Amino acid sequence: MSFPLIATVLMTTLFAIDSSSGAQSPAANPYAAKCQMCHGATGLGDTPAGKAMGARPFNSPEVIKESDADLLATIKNGKAKMPAFAGKLTDSDMTVLVAYIRKLQK
Repeated sequence: MSFPLIATVLMTTLFAIDSSSGAQSPAANPYAAKCQMCHGATGLGDTPAGKAMGARPFNSPEVIKESDADLLATIKNGKAKMPAFAGKLTDSDMTVLVAYIRKLQK
């Protein structure tokens, strides 16, 4: 399967699960475990760790204009003070996280 097809399937699944009553999105656990400490529950980067590390809010124009591939590369390889998650998260988890970031941008 190609990346765009996988991303589409995962995003569709994410939105279907999220719209059901009381269900958590599939990215909730990886996000809570790996991202929330800095980026916060809402993706604003307003946690003490996020402020110290200079985490950009997901709804900032710079992050919104990044492509899904750019966001995926940042998650995989890290950027500035953000650590790389290649080998710590599966490719599938990272793709779902990109969709979750897009959801938090709204």
